[in-house]
Amino acid sequence: MLKKEIKEFLQEGTVIPAHPLALNAHRELDEERQRLLTRYYIASGAGGIAVGVHSTQFEIRDKGIDLLEPVLRLGSEEVENASLDRPFVKVAGIVGPTDQAIGEAELASSLGYDMGLLSMGGLSEYSELELIKRAEEVGEKIPLFGFYLQPAVGGQLLSYDFWRDFAEIPAVHAIKMAPFNRYQTLDVVRAVCASSRYKDIALYTGNDDNIIPDLLTTYRFKVNGEYREKSIVGGLLGHWAVWTRKAVELLDEIKEKRNSKGADLTELLTRGIEVTDTNAVIFDAEHDFHGCIPGIHEILRRQGLLEGRWCLNADETLSEGQMEEIDRIYESYPHLNDDEFVEEFLAERQT
Repeated sequence: MLKKEIKEFLQEGTVIPAHPLALNAHRELDEERQRLLTRYYIASGAGGIAVGVHSTQFEIRDKGIDLLEPVLRLGSEEVENASLDRPFVKVAGIVGPTDQAIGEAELASSLGYDMGLLSMGGLSEYSELELIKRAEEVGEKIPLFGFYLQPAVGGQLLSYDFWRDFAEIPAVHAIKMAPFNRYQTLDVVRAVCASSRYKDIALYTGNDDNIIPDLLTTYRFKVNGEYREKSIVGGLLGHWAVWTRKAVELLDEIKEKRNSKGADLTELLTRGIEVTDTNAVIFDAEHDFHGCIPGIHEILRRQGLLEGRWCLNADETLSEGQMEEIDRIYESYPHLNDDEFVEEFLAERQT
């Protein structure tokens, strides 16, 4: 069962970075820097971390690599070591067929994770009814954070009816929408509004290509003769794995503007285009996201949080021209990075 304070915190909306994997030059786990990343997210003011997700590299589950348990454990330990006096949600990525997903949910729960981010990716042989049954079984082991993953990185298209049924599962407390598509995002929000649990489910953006507009929009639908409204209250984002302090400040600003009637949103919407431009570069949209994880790593490397860009898959590297594009966004949008904050954070670690 999800703790009351975590549920309320999720409903308020927060920043949840998708946690990367720190490796050394031998492509082995760099425990010191893995812990450092978690401490950076905590210091940045993030309200949680998501570990074992796409940004953590799905290969951590491969036989012979076997890093799922270590990285989940390290993340949980660092949160506990921080002894925070504020809510902080620990989310574990959960993937695979039903038996695998149940096993990962049990592992995450045993390590103190609050929720499981349940991906439906890579399960094209499952019908939507079978995916619902899978979710119900996994939800018996850990509270669920639903996840609509874009097809470009392994997700699959899911219907409005699927999401309406998914929202009725008692274990579901939040849904991350990351189809990178306005129509499919709308399907999820409309389905949640049509469910009997629409007040119980917090909506989070995973649309790294549309972060600010997602967070500024109120959705309104007529259901059984009455209007119901939902807002996307926070984000669980790979993009927020970098420049996290600025992401926290951004969400605070958006909340303030949303609570102010007649607030001028022009500057925020313009900044939204800047954020989308930076995301296109970091995630390597031009090359179908091939350089997505190395792009995240390159930002963290430049800041001194990672030693290098290494991925478990040696073929996963920056695409041609991506480094130059990262130089461009750094020059074009210096107000979006948190380099100064990271410099101070690292200096404090050394004293």
